[in-house]
Amino acid sequence: MRFRVVLSFPLMSGLMLSGCGGAKPAGDAGYEDIASNADSGERYDGKEVSPIHRVASDPVSTFAIDVDTGSYTNVRRMLMAGQPVPAEAVRTEEMINYFRYDYPLPVDRATPFSVTTDVFTTPWNPQTRLLRIGLRGYDVARSERPAANLVFMVDVSGSMDEPDKLPLVKQALSVLADGLRGDDSISIITYSGSVEALVEGSHDPAEIKAALSGLQAGGGTAGGPALSMAYDLARAHRISGGINRIVMATDGDFNVGLSDQKGLEDMVRQNREDGITLTALGFGQGNYNDAMMEAVADLGNGNHAYIDNAMEARKVLGEELSSTLFTIAKDVKVQVEFNPAVVSEYRLIGYENRALREEDFADDKVDAGEIGAGHQVTAIYEIVPAGQQGWLPPRKYAANAVGTHAQSDDVSEAANVRLRYKLPDGTRSRLIDVPVTASRVLMATAPTGDAAFAIAVAAFGQKLRGDTRLGNFDYADIARVAGHQTNYWRSEFVELTNLAAGSQKQATTDQAQ
Repeated sequence: MRFRVVLSFPLMSGLMLSGCGGAKPAGDAGYEDIASNADSGERYDGKEVSPIHRVASDPVSTFAIDVDTGSYTNVRRMLMAGQPVPAEAVRTEEMINYFRYDYPLPVDRATPFSVTTDVFTTPWNPQTRLLRIGLRGYDVARSERPAANLVFMVDVSGSMDEPDKLPLVKQALSVLADGLRGDDSISIITYSGSVEALVEGSHDPAEIKAALSGLQAGGGTAGGPALSMAYDLARAHRISGGINRIVMATDGDFNVGLSDQKGLEDMVRQNREDGITLTALGFGQGNYNDAMMEAVADLGNGNHAYIDNAMEARKVLGEELSSTLFTIAKDVKVQVEFNPAVVSEYRLIGYENRALREEDFADDKVDAGEIGAGHQVTAIYEIVPAGQQGWLPPRKYAANAVGTHAQSDDVSEAANVRLRYKLPDGTRSRLIDVPVTASRVLMATAPTGDAAFAIAVAAFGQKLRGDTRLGNFDYADIARVAGHQTNYWRSEFVELTNLAAGSQKQATTDQAQ
């Protein structure tokens, strides 16, 4: 049924979004202060490239999985527009996880995802090897997934009055509406200088699309009150045993102080524990707040995607709708323990903002990442086999030298991969152990096909980030490793490597002048 409520809020109180580019009160610090790019005004919470670790002194690596893809599409948007890509905008794991790979389905749904490991030689360093870990969740057909109670929370502030913002939002959410079932419930909230509930608990796609088509941008932004109302509507129409989720569509231009930022995060965290998750869909450029979008999606046990065109909208909200909405495993953590008798050094490619402490792995109170139906996750470690030349220099003192500490007598395994996860309604984690034999490191061959493409994407992300460990490996090398592709999305990636090469060449020319 249609339900229309308008609430007005003064733009200086509470949790406000500065959709009109309003000034930040003096002394405040919030998402808008995170790594603001001087050229574009966009905000990214970039991290330093992962460091090198000695296995003898630091044998265990622990991180939370990540199924977000927003970084890849945002980088694609920049390269397609001929814009420079700031290193802090690139999250390599999201570049890799944008694509699907040939991982097997799980044998049965008792274990919600399969785990695949393989080892290859490294295209950019003959002394190292690449350990790839792949997860694939079981698939759920549209008819199989639980009923969904969704609240569309749409930013209609003045900053959204651009072709790649509100018009694309309307198109994207209309695609989502077309994929819904008769037992799904949809509510729509808009926010600018006021918060307005346009539709509450509708089961009619035509009504939903009519409300979306009438949206217009203008005014300030009352984001905090809108989010509070969105959660209220989600609770009012909660589907027991179903999917209860907020779908936020915005350029993410928050303007909150530290106390208000904490209030926002507490609100998202509390509702997450109450079973209401949050998906953040990012749109537009110039003032895009990637840092905020990723942060609230992570806190909300949801996912973050950046929609840069109509095809991406159809991919995320049409073809991949079940993955976007239906969680099959939560708090998924990965821990890899390397055997110093076989591996001397390692580094994890990407996942810098997902790092966990070793003790967090078995602590079920520590929040981690979620996997949706059909989701895939890939992690790649670059490792140095024992006896090969590594990255780290030798140490002076004998007691600190590699090899003076107790070594394992077992040389049959190079590493042990462990995963912990909870079922969607579970409170206790389950454990999976997957050993990686030493023979796979010793007999590693060059990557081909599907694995080669994944490694090419990893190198692309690291190249954009300025990773010095790639040496002279350039964009042409990355395209060569990726190989000829017939799939549309993969062939587009190869074209992006050419655009990045051209951008790099132009930047070099400009610096020389």
